[in-house]
Amino acid sequence: MNSLGNLFKITSFGESHGPAIGVIIDGCPSLLEIDIEFIQEELNKRRPGQSTITTERNEIDIVEILSGVFEGKSTGAPITLLIKNNDSNPADYEPIKDVYRPSHADFTYQSKYGIRDYRGGGRSSARVTAGWVAAGAIAKLLLKKYGISITAYVKQIHHITLTIPYSELNFDEIEKNKVRCPHPETAAIMEQEILKAKNEGDSLGGIISCIIANCPIGLGEPIFDKLNAKLAQAIMSINAVKGIQFGEGFNSVNFKGSEMNDTFIKKEGKTRTSTNHSGGIQGGISNGEDIYFETVFKPTASILKSQKSVDIAGNETTLEAKGRHDPCVLPRAVPIVEAMSALVLADLILLQKAYSL
Repeated sequence: MNSLGNLFKITSFGESHGPAIGVIIDGCPSLLEIDIEFIQEELNKRRPGQSTITTERNEIDIVEILSGVFEGKSTGAPITLLIKNNDSNPADYEPIKDVYRPSHADFTYQSKYGIRDYRGGGRSSARVTAGWVAAGAIAKLLLKKYGISITAYVKQIHHITLTIPYSELNFDEIEKNKVRCPHPETAAIMEQEILKAKNEGDSLGGIISCIIANCPIGLGEPIFDKLNAKLAQAIMSINAVKGIQFGEGFNSVNFKGSEMNDTFIKKEGKTRTSTNHSGGIQGGISNGEDIYFETVFKPTASILKSQKSVDIAGNETTLEAKGRHDPCVLPRAVPIVEAMSALVLADLILLQKAYSL
């Protein structure tokens, strides 16, 4: 339950307000150059306290590599990545430790295990995804050797939607605004909407788009380890994710078969498809076109409005939440979506190589 992958495998550990969080990567090939600055840059995109539209928790999220790297290169041994919690404040949760927070994992964890870490949700907190981003950065370094790039961005916040196709966007704009939307005008409106919800003690959800470019043909293991199935498992493991769709996704119902089918053509001596309604995956296997998917995040469950609930004794009560929370998780979730996608692809790349003579 705490591990992901087969050959390139990560095991996640730590809690929101514990001493530290992190991951152990097992199966990373040796002699991969480990760019610690790049790993830190990826973590900085996810770190809390980075802008007025994110949580005020101010973790610096400095990654420490405890094993598996020597003289800047992977050794083939397990790589341990550690991120210490420096700005935890468990006192915020003491008044509500016996109350089940609506739409959190409090009730289910208590019911399943008979015990739970109430400090920020403990193991169920999105805080643990910092370790996933660090591991994903190493996966990205591996994928870079194969020319594979992964780009995610915020497409929608609440009812504000970016309708421009990803092929017409300038991805250089993603990191130029707080929202991580590649369209400055839309990003500005999204930011104001998030600030409005924050001032009201409320929260917003949205949609993140992800594009995987230059993926080789043949990744994905039918029947049950299809590429889209593996990506879905990883993405659906991210906190607050409620759905994912590939290519046209649910919009496919608006097409006829004659309109939906991606017909094959010959282009520059290679077999390609004339359209990409499939999102780069056919039969659970990558076909060489861009892989693209969208994933929806629900509004942040932690809000500052009064909410009715019950406590662990079954008594009805009113929850008055405190603490530091994101009014919208989307901007900080962009690097998490990229990281989880990278981890899946790194694993499948190694698996595909194992099949090749």
